Amino acid sequence: MERERVVVRERRSGARPPTTSDVAVIAGMADPVLRNVLITHCYHRLSTALAALTGGSPNWCAFAVWASKQVGQTIRQEDPRRALERLLSTPRTRTAVGAVAVALRVAFPRRSLDDAERLVREVVVAAARLDAASEAAARGNLKVFAEIGHEFARFLAKFGAPSDLPDEQRIAAFRAALRPGEPPEGQYYLRQAFTHYLRAMRATDPKARAESLLLANVEVGLHEQTRLQPEITAALDAPSGGAAELERRLLEALLPGNRLVRLLRVALAALLGRRGPLRAATARLADAARAATRRVVTAQLMHMALPDGTALSLGEDLRGGFPAELAHPADPELLALLRVVDPTEDSLVGTGARDWADLADRMHCIADLFRCQAQRSDLLSPPFTDAQVAAAQSGVLPDGRL
Repeated sequence: MERERVVVRERRSGARPPTTSDVAVIAGMADPVLRNVLITHCYHRLSTALAALTGGSPNWCAFAVWASKQVGQTIRQEDPRRALERLLSTPRTRTAVGAVAVALRVAFPRRSLDDAERLVREVVVAAARLDAASEAAARGNLKVFAEIGHEFARFLAKFGAPSDLPDEQRIAAFRAALRPGEPPEGQYYLRQAFTHYLRAMRATDPKARAESLLLANVEVGLHEQTRLQPEITAALDAPSGGAAELERRLLEALLPGNRLVRLLRVALAALLGRRGPLRAATARLADAARAATRRVVTAQLMHMALPDGTALSLGEDLRGGFPAELAHPADPELLALLRVVDPTEDSLVGTGARDWADLADRMHCIADLFRCQAQRSDLLSPPFTDAQVAAAQSGVLPDGRL
């Protein structure tokens, strides 16, 4: 019932679906934070416009809303920095921090180092390269929206209104504008997906419609995730600063001011044999900090908050089951694709991704996520308030939790 109400609101609102020009304007924004807010909102508008044509069930854009909203936290570096500070309190990192603090006191005995451990922790957080992870997330958010958001807007413009032309002729013209071949360069799966979205629009049988929607969603997801592989890898590899960088930052914090004076003091410490233990301790800390930072970034990428506040950890097996229409798929094309992306047929066992950098591992989780949440009506809910959207559209960072 709620799904129908969402669709009715969309129809009564009179709001037109986003156009390709709207997508281009948002994609052209320089500020990654505001751009992410408007990308997420635009996905919402695309999702409700398409759902109004397909019976009200979530489409790929509906899932993209909440994935993009989650990516926004990485772009804004909200949770990662706090999570990293917590990880610095684990036994391994706490021991490594303490060893560096001791080595600093030995290397520079005349400095006031009563709070050396706090200094070391602050430097580790500052050196964690979370900026690089944020930039990779922003690139991926833009890359997917500029391409796939454009195609959804183009599809809605062509098929959202009646036409005297037959469907076969119109979908052939639509597909012709998409590049042949496999992703990342080709758009084969997008060609297939929009054919199946059109089939869902025309279906009268609920099971046939549900299967066509799932097939289309998984096809878009496979294209998206293949295209995102470089950005996901870059985000996970971002925290790769070594011991030399960490030591440099420590020395800059400890010996601020004139660079020549700092170099002389460091050289004196090395001459007196006090820098060797510092380098060894810093190397161990750099390894521990790199591992901790990667865990933080990985957890951020593998986390998805749903509209009701439920937090999905994509590293754990999905819970629940499949809707009745999708419990036993019959569509030959859907079955063929599921055999490619889902190694645990008709089961949620093993859906938790072990390595988010592994495309096959990601797609197993994502395909089953699309399937088990295929009739979740609140995925069509707006991700932001009207006031937050208005603020972002005027170029102001919205108040409240994003």
